[in-house]
Amino acid sequence: MARLMRAGKLQHRVQIERHQELVSDSGHVRKVWLPILTTRAELKEATTTEFLTGQIEGDTARAVFLIRWPVVTISTADRLDHTGQRWNITGLTEIGRKRGLEIRAEAVA
Repeated sequence: MARLMRAGKLQHRVQIERHQELVSDSGHVRKVWLPILTTRAELKEATTTEFLTGQIEGDTARAVFLIRWPVVTISTADRLDHTGQRWNITGLTEIGRKRGLEIRAEAVA
């Protein structure tokens, strides 16, 4: 069953960032996270099923962010920023036929 994307539930502003290497004029290489997308999201906590199947271990914070289908390609190499908290993207699932994207994430320690 496809999940519906309701605009009223997209209450959280998130930014997707990608790790890039910047080279200065002098040739110095610097690795930084640069924003590639800023959008609204619905924030969900990890599901009961994940707790029961043992997929959640220890004190690691996990969450699911639902966003409308992005105009850029997002991968698990990217990360998500929500209110200053950084999240490593651990999984991506298409919602419907490119109606939205479910982003599973783990908080960066």
